[in-house]
Amino acid sequence: MHRVPLRHTASIFLICLVLLAVARPRAQSASPFSAIQTAFVMVLENHNWSELKGNAQAPYLNSLLSRGAHAEQYFNPPGLHPSLPNYIWLEAGSNLGITDDDTPVALQQNTTQHLVTLLNTAGISWKAYEEDILGTDCPITDEGNNYTTHHDPFVYFNDVTSNMKANSAYCISHVRPYTELAGNLQNNTQARYNFITPNLQDDMHDGTIAQGDTWLSREVPKILASTAYQHGALFIMWDEGEGSDGPIGFIVLSPFAKVNYSNTIHYSHGSMLRTLEEIFGVTPMLGDAGSSVDVIDLFSFQGTPPGPPTNVRIVQ
Repeated sequence: MHRVPLRHTASIFLICLVLLAVARPRAQSASPFSAIQTAFVMVLENHNWSELKGNAQAPYLNSLLSRGAHAEQYFNPPGLHPSLPNYIWLEAGSNLGITDDDTPVALQQNTTQHLVTLLNTAGISWKAYEEDILGTDCPITDEGNNYTTHHDPFVYFNDVTSNMKANSAYCISHVRPYTELAGNLQNNTQARYNFITPNLQDDMHDGTIAQGDTWLSREVPKILASTAYQHGALFIMWDEGEGSDGPIGFIVLSPFAKVNYSNTIHYSHGSMLRTLEEIFGVTPMLGDAGSSVDVIDLFSFQGTPPGPPTNVRIVQ
């Protein structure tokens, strides 16, 4: 029997170890945000934080401050007005050259470098819940008196609307009437990323602060009572300042949010977008998200087990 010299045996052993190390899947360092499986982003309109905090017309909104965390220094991007450029920034990390509230057909965007397309490519579900749309078409034009396209950033992207087609199946399946959210929450069939746009009365744009607060008091508890919220986060925010760039309101409610906490870190819409990309693990960082600080200071993940609890069904 031919014997392999000991030095050769050692070399073969080392080579095998190297091959095993290369072949074995490497565990990636988990982001602290990986504990969050479902995100809800609720955007209201045109008020500075100084108009809302402590306002007797917004008792419910102010009651949330002791339940979660909020930012005292959250701004829309410098000089960025009116609404639509800010909504586009939340989706793409830039206003993509948009400076007004014109229609999707007039301002249609061909880029695929925006959040929901990154999510879709990664197999992560998303939906936009728009109050007062019909749900039978892709809402690329205003519907009724209270839905306006410039508060719905997704319908400005051609890869969502199939090049501005009202019958786009992809758009219709993802941009849904807000009335469907309650049933989806009860059945745990909501998406992992859920963008919520109240109508023009309920978002404090045409309606009063008191009307918006009443809407929040009716709708927010539905999310907080859901199974998805157990490993989720609700971000309540405003699109832009009134007569200034802010600060504007930014509140986080989550089982992982710090309780009765606020900070004075400077945040902007790039911070919100970066946080969402980190929650869902998608890249590249889009536009301003790449240079913005995330909002992790508003959370505490110490001792949090990764992944959803066993009784939560995440629908892709």
